[in-house]
Amino acid sequence: MGTKTVRIEDDVYERIKAKKRDDETFSEAIERLVGGGSLLDLYGVGEDVDEMRDAIDESSERTRGRVEDLRERARTE
Repeated sequence: MGTKTVRIEDDVYERIKAKKRDDETFSEAIERLVGGGSLLDLYGVGEDVDEMRDAIDESSERTRGRVEDLRERARTE
């Protein structure tokens, strides 16, 4: 595989450098950042999904409780 020399602005270089992982080359970082993702990028996502699901469930339970309260009030009025 060949290589190319590319000119980029200093601020773009710094942004790539800031997002580059310690164990990857600049080429690998650029590939990942422009869409050449890896399954390793999904590591830990499941934990976030579980937290979101729990938050949604809790919110749904609170909403159901409020709806029941409103129904009870409507019945007594």
